Amino acid sequence: MKRAGILFPALLAAPQIFAQAVTTAAPASTSTSPGSMLQVMVGLILVLGLLIAVAWSMKKMGAGKHAAAGALKIVGGVSVGNRERILVVEVADQWIVVGVTPTSINALSTMPKQEGVELSAVAPLAKNFSDWLKQTIDKRKADHINNKPNTPGMDNAH
Repeated sequence: MKRAGILFPALLAAPQIFAQAVTTAAPASTSTSPGSMLQVMVGLILVLGLLIAVAWSMKKMGAGKHAAAGALKIVGGVSVGNRERILVVEVADQWIVVGVTPTSINALSTMPKQEGVELSAVAPLAKNFSDWLKQTIDKRKADHINNKPNTPGMDNAH
């Protein structure tokens, strides 16, 4: 955010500096000629292009996201409803069990960081939907190949 605090005043001052340079370079005239209109349009396009370039570069750099990048780590989680999850979050040398709903986040328990604990009991979080979908499809294909249909509520005996 510090970068935005520096760049924003510079962007606000750019049109004034450009206009000052144009007025000192061009003689004062009362009529608008095609050349002066072209000069104004080029200046406008230049300023808008600069604004778009700065916004794009700030988006690519992830302004403000780097400060807390290493502070939190999601160790694992499990879905307990359509929109509810229980997560294990690592902060420094401590694990915090957190309940997450669409309207709130509540700390359920805290414990020291567990060294050498097998995390297979905790379902790993998919980084995004496509990873989760691929993982689910692969699991169902493996179950189908091994003749173990994994259909909830259905009887597996034929």
